[in-house]
Amino acid sequence: MKRTLAVIVAAAALVVSACGSKDDLGGSGQEAAAGEVVVGSADFTENKVLAEVYAGALKTTGAKVTVKSGIGARELVVRALQDKSLGVVPEYTGNLLNYFAKDNAETADEAVYTALKAKLPAGLEVLEKAAAEDKDVLVVTKATADSGVKSIADLGDGKYVLGAAGEWAQRWQDKVKNLYGVTFKEIKTTDAGGPVTVDALKDGSAQVVNLYTTSADIAVNDFVQLADPKNMYPAQNIVPLLRSDAVDAKGKAALNKVSQALTTENLATLVKRVDVDKETIANVAADFLKTVQL
Repeated sequence: MKRTLAVIVAAAALVVSACGSKDDLGGSGQEAAAGEVVVGSADFTENKVLAEVYAGALKTTGAKVTVKSGIGARELVVRALQDKSLGVVPEYTGNLLNYFAKDNAETADEAVYTALKAKLPAGLEVLEKAAAEDKDVLVVTKATADSGVKSIADLGDGKYVLGAAGEWAQRWQDKVKNLYGVTFKEIKTTDAGGPVTVDALKDGSAQVVNLYTTSADIAVNDFVQLADPKNMYPAQNIVPLLRSDAVDAKGKAALNKVSQALTTENLATLVKRVDVDKETIANVAADFLKTVQL
């Protein structure tokens, strides 16, 4: 849900764009300088880290690279790619596919990736997808997992209180019942994977919560992610989205090597280093690039 929520704020972001924010390139129509690759990011830590990683990888090929961070909604990012004010952005396969194909029903990773490539507008492309995913996940405490709750299917009928963002019930309540036969005693409105949700699981006011697979709070609190064997939540593999003419063959090869090195676990560690350990995004990205065979 986190990546989808970015689209909801598009209207507000457009107002910012109209006021001339230097970081919001959406619809600006100002093309990047000749020979320059502009790497953009959405306005949350993980995406900003990925943008810096992409930029660093491209620089190893001799490219002139600029990073424009915190642009905002997907609508603005896609527009900026199309008007050539951006060249590359980190994206998420499932939500990007849903953006371009509102009637999409694919959820498994390869099917989502294949459908996405077929639905992209002319002039845009995605490179190799990473194994890394930042997707919705239902999470329980270790004590609950040790009691036998390992999968969404183990939640049963009306046994637990769920804590999740307000739109969760509308989007997922029927689907979890249809796929797994699961209902909840109560669906408590918290926030979109933030501190209110985490606190609800920690204090026991909810026994199951909706977080994201790269959330630093999972490892910090020893929470356990529930398996989703029927792919209720669509795949959200990290993938470079780019304007085809913005990056040369060497640059595309470098970005593919980044994707090959990214896992959900190491991406979660990068996010934790910024959000919890308070390291700088630039240093965290630079450290990760040392592990990539560029």
